[in-house]
Amino acid sequence: MQADADRPEVSFVAFIISLASNAAVHFGDMPDPVTNEARPPNLEAASQLIDIIAMLEEKTRGNLSAEERQLVDQVLYELRMRFVEARKAASPIILP
Repeated sequence: MQADADRPEVSFVAFIISLASNAAVHFGDMPDPVTNEARPPNLEAASQLIDIIAMLEEKTRGNLSAEERQLVDQVLYELRMRFVEARKAASPIILP
């Protein structure tokens, strides 16, 4: 079937990248893939995706290839740093 040939292969790496891309949409870094419009940041939704990836990292520990493990570690690091950055940007700085 041609439709199956056009569909990307389902893999753990593709799944993690998909979750990270969804987080980028929630950070407001990428447009919504359906509407192609920028959304305002939704840090709660981004945080939930970070938590899901962290849960997957924990549940798959010892069962991933070196490449998969490195990807998960890198994605989690980058998303957590992006979350801290976004939270700082969303919080007003109060000067004494």
